[in-house]
Amino acid sequence: MTNAHPFTTIFQMRCELGEGIIWDPEHQELIWFDINRHVMCIGKPEHNTVELVGFGEPVAAGFFAPENNLLIASASGLLQFDRTTAAITRYREIEANNPLTRSNDSRTAPGNAIWFGTMGRKLETSLGCVYHVREGVVTPLFEKTSIPNATCFSQDGTTAYFADTPKQAITKIQLDPDTGLPIGEAELFVDLSGENLFPDGAVLDSAGRLWNAQWGAGRVACYDEKGVFVKAINLPASKLTCPCFGGKDLKTLYVTSAFDGMDQEERQAEPEAGAVFAIEMDIAGCPERRLSTI
Repeated sequence: MTNAHPFTTIFQMRCELGEGIIWDPEHQELIWFDINRHVMCIGKPEHNTVELVGFGEPVAAGFFAPENNLLIASASGLLQFDRTTAAITRYREIEANNPLTRSNDSRTAPGNAIWFGTMGRKLETSLGCVYHVREGVVTPLFEKTSIPNATCFSQDGTTAYFADTPKQAITKIQLDPDTGLPIGEAELFVDLSGENLFPDGAVLDSAGRLWNAQWGAGRVACYDEKGVFVKAINLPASKLTCPCFGGKDLKTLYVTSAFDGMDQEERQAEPEAGAVFAIEMDIAGCPERRLSTI
């Protein structure tokens, strides 16, 4: 079932490759990234304003850290951004010497950890990896990944979800909630190949259902805890990239999108490609995890 669900387009800007959206309840702000333009976007939906922070290299995701800091997933590793002073410092190098790769879908994990994904800048097969980062220690988890996506974690911290987009499937794996490390083998959660769908970013709601942005399909699809399709919400941008729950009650689903790779005719046909969309939901999401130490 696909729903013609009400939505709004927030902010005037359009991202070439919007990604990694998260909600900051402390500042009532959205944080997301335009990977191709090397910028972090900090938006206030209430005021319809966006502040841009440039990093001089591709950036794809952010992680809440102590003392008003953000860690940023960049092409060279993890950067530390001080939101008070706007100072940018290097925290950990990850594939810093590999000019062929950049960061992609990444998220704060249980156990005060980060899952950090990399991929080929030209979509090369098996050039990327998913790393586990905890207290500065970087450990490869899934090597020879092509396009890491759909990284999210159950509220109790015992399950991780992950996709390698070209494989057209979302997998799940058991976790040690104290470390954020896998303790089992990955198993199939949703097979999307039969519908020729490509999973991009994902997030869980408070009922444990997974909401997945599906690149090229113009929809965000919901799957229950067993991987059974519940419904999908269509949006007027085919290249949807990443959802998050936010707003004062965490009942707004925000979704980023992209116009990456579209020609002039395609962009004219999709004027809202690259926008951030807001959908009012009847269920809340879960707050984004925060790192207690780095």
